[in-house]
Amino acid sequence: MKKLFLIIFLLPTLVFSQTSFEKADKLFSQEKYAAAKPIYESILNDNPTNLKVIENLGDIEIHLKNWDKAISYYQSLKKLKPSEANYYYKYGGALGLKSQAGGKWVAIRLIGDMKASFEKAISLNPKHIEARWAMIEYYLQVPGLFGGSEKKAQRYVNELMTLSPVDGYLAKGRIDEYFERYKSAERNYIKAIEVGGSKTTYERLASLYKVKLMQPEKAIKVLEEYKDRNKS
Repeated sequence: MKKLFLIIFLLPTLVFSQTSFEKADKLFSQEKYAAAKPIYESILNDNPTNLKVIENLGDIEIHLKNWDKAISYYQSLKKLKPSEANYYYKYGGALGLKSQAGGKWVAIRLIGDMKASFEKAISLNPKHIEARWAMIEYYLQVPGLFGGSEKKAQRYVNELMTLSPVDGYLAKGRIDEYFERYKSAERNYIKAIEVGGSKTTYERLASLYKVKLMQPEKAIKVLEEYKDRNKS
């Protein structure tokens, strides 16, 4: 009987929390991050171990470019559920964004933890595609003095080719584009379109034509081809 009364007493609070969560989730899905944030924060005050709320708050802080707050939320997620690969990936990504915004000395301080986080994500989930993309960018962007290397980036490209060929060809194109091997990049992006045909594959090729090869007419043609191919 005592337990029944406790459930009845708590029921209005539980219903309110569920309603608040649904409202916050709807705002979040509509990318109304500033509006969703205080609702999630209120829910978190009542339930400080709600993983989804913490993750969404971290994602919101990323969109609002509050890197330190995002890092703090993702760090909490790692502590609460250290077996979840995606939390390490997001933590490493937040460190990467902070290092880009903070300049060389901030980057030097953070790159070790960033790399370790992406590697941890891959070790926890050997099929984690996004973490491999992050490692490719890491080895492209980090100076050789600190371990940057096309050869090391290529290792993760090879792994992507096994896990997801379309990602593999996109990654090959990305590396070629980074080193200004534009014709080779073009071939790899075209191959990605042939294999996957997603919007992203067309956008990568169109961007190459428009930004790097200064051929806007080709970029327009590629995007029109995508629209024609996906007419309902």
